[in-house]
Amino acid sequence: MAKDRSGAGDPVRTLELLWREPGQGAPSGRRGPRQGLTVDAVVGAAIALADEEGLTALTMRALAQRLGVTPMSLYTYVPGKAELLDLMLDEAYGAMDRSAPDPAAGSWREKVTRVADDNRALFLRHPWIADLSVTRPPLGPGVIGKYEHELAAFEGIGLTDVEMDAALTHLLGFVHANALAAADTAAHNARQSDEDWWAASAPLLERAMDPERYPLAGRVGSAVGGYSPGTVWAFGLRCLLDGLARIVERGERGE
Repeated sequence: MAKDRSGAGDPVRTLELLWREPGQGAPSGRRGPRQGLTVDAVVGAAIALADEEGLTALTMRALAQRLGVTPMSLYTYVPGKAELLDLMLDEAYGAMDRSAPDPAAGSWREKVTRVADDNRALFLRHPWIADLSVTRPPLGPGVIGKYEHELAAFEGIGLTDVEMDAALTHLLGFVHANALAAADTAAHNARQSDEDWWAASAPLLERAMDPERYPLAGRVGSAVGGYSPGTVWAFGLRCLLDGLARIVERGERGE
């Protein structure tokens, strides 16, 4: 099955909708068969549906049923699912940007950590975003506002503009990977807890694994006791921040 991705719809109509500009794709509360239905209402209902049931459950038919309209009437407001996904992502990013704290507060490490934590929280609120490919993000006010806010965490620390963008992209990639792993872990634990899985597996492993052949795997594996998204998150973020600090320090010394 093809992966859902942003930027897959008609670019002109998508931008008209994102910026609420007049044109073929412009919204109007007076259009459509149901009085009061708007693009904002459609997007809000779509986000709620995706939050509850995931992207696979988000179809124009299911959304129409939730809104109490016919599927064809939705196309009065949104050209299709591809454009709808862009509107959903932009709205989620916009809500995040509107609630974000002052980007100028704190040291650069504190600011970058807040960007990471805020994005991790975003994936917890809207798990479907982690399943959406955003290599071509919708250039709406929410996406651009979020980008502006997050770049401020890297402003003035000694990076070039290209390095600022690369640093932010690398940080968000780390957050995304952690979010996917955490979601996968939660899904597995919903079917069978780690404790139950290890309880079932440990006796056979103890018989089969030769401690002389696998001394490190046995020692470290016993110490870890299973995958921990929180531990991986904390260590990975520390590595990322320490690496960025080395780059910043070299720049300050003119190396």
